[in-house]
Amino acid sequence: MPIEVIMPKLGQTMEHGTIIEWVKQEGDPVKRGDVLFTVESDKAVLEVESTANGFLRKVLVPEGQPVPVLTVVGLMTRHADEPLEGPGVVPAAAAAPPPAPEPEPATGMVPAEQAAADGGGPERIVASPRARKAARQQGVDLALLAGSGPGGRIVEQDVLSYVTARPRVTPVAANVARARGVDLAAVQGTGPGGRVTRADVEAVAPATAPAVVEEAVAPVAQPRAETAAMTGLRRIIAERMSASHQAVAEVTLVTEADATALVVVREQLKAAVAAEWGFAPGYNDLLGLIVARALREFPYMNARLAADGSAIERVPVVNLGMAVDTERGLLVPVIRGAGQKDLRALSTEFRTLAERARAGKSLPDDLTGGTFTITNLGMYDIDAFTPIVNLPEAAILGAGRIQQKPVVHDGAVVVRHMWTLSLSFDHRLVDGAPAARFLQRIKALVESPYLLL
Repeated sequence: MPIEVIMPKLGQTMEHGTIIEWVKQEGDPVKRGDVLFTVESDKAVLEVESTANGFLRKVLVPEGQPVPVLTVVGLMTRHADEPLEGPGVVPAAAAAPPPAPEPEPATGMVPAEQAAADGGGPERIVASPRARKAARQQGVDLALLAGSGPGGRIVEQDVLSYVTARPRVTPVAANVARARGVDLAAVQGTGPGGRVTRADVEAVAPATAPAVVEEAVAPVAQPRAETAAMTGLRRIIAERMSASHQAVAEVTLVTEADATALVVVREQLKAAVAAEWGFAPGYNDLLGLIVARALREFPYMNARLAADGSAIERVPVVNLGMAVDTERGLLVPVIRGAGQKDLRALSTEFRTLAERARAGKSLPDDLTGGTFTITNLGMYDIDAFTPIVNLPEAAILGAGRIQQKPVVHDGAVVVRHMWTLSLSFDHRLVDGAPAARFLQRIKALVESPYLLL
């Protein structure tokens, strides 16, 4: 009997998943705990492990296709010679691993190549046995290689050099590249971790076609725009930002806080706790603590729109989202119960969540359930900006850089550390004056951090 491989439900809110890569291919032996495929859900990319020993017999859902959770995406058998039955399933003989190659001719050519050398069939490819073995293991088409051995013979080093220069590619992209004669080493990957996708190969293929010369006049070269498929995380971000922009009655309030006292407090904390905690708390940590305290005092800001849009839900617990810039795009890990955490606990959890996000190892529940979001662009020398509300939350706080400015303080012009804060909120859920009071409280806590005690 075949063993069904399903799209798992990896989080409470997960409804669909997209297979990014089949790590195991049809016919591969599989051990319990081996990674079968990687899946993207919401904004997380996770590895799915096998729960049984056997062989992967049939891939039913290709890479890049989203499917509902609990969908059967593949079939396994426990034995190499066990047949599969049923619609859409190939027999075991068709899916079994290829038989061991027969002893090679002394010329270093496979039988088809030998036939070509005898005057017919495909173009002759001369390669050493070690080169052909390496090519099979690495999935390299020998026809794409130039041999460096005697008489243009392909040697093992030619294969290894090609593999080193070649980026990671999806199986579909590799097939398309072979069919169109595209050198994968020249293709810029736009998939996760720079992985080359089918869209990347197809975008390059027309540029590699031979030029057509009419009446002996060379065509004028035209600049060609680079394209990147709107897939995966980029697609999710685009959909959510577009939905927020279209649905939310967004208003942004901007204030400037005197962060001089906060800068002093941070320097004191760095000297006092860095050795014990193993890290020095940063401004994101302090701002997270301040916002969590303010949300407890102003619960109407810790709210969200009900799924059917008919009610405003005030959430009794502060689940604070902290935006993190990653190679794959913007992710927002959520610190659950932030209103009950002290600075050390909040900072420690934020670092753990941020590290998982940057490594592409976030769990689905890491990125869902937020009630308020903070996004900080100060490290990029940004003074102020208008953040977009992260639906279904009521508001988001944007922080710019802390910079020294001449300001009037106690009747004199002095240099102080000033911090611009921008609060964007959904006017359907909160009015301007209540939102302003909330931002005013955040400013007060920034300027007088002793109020947190």
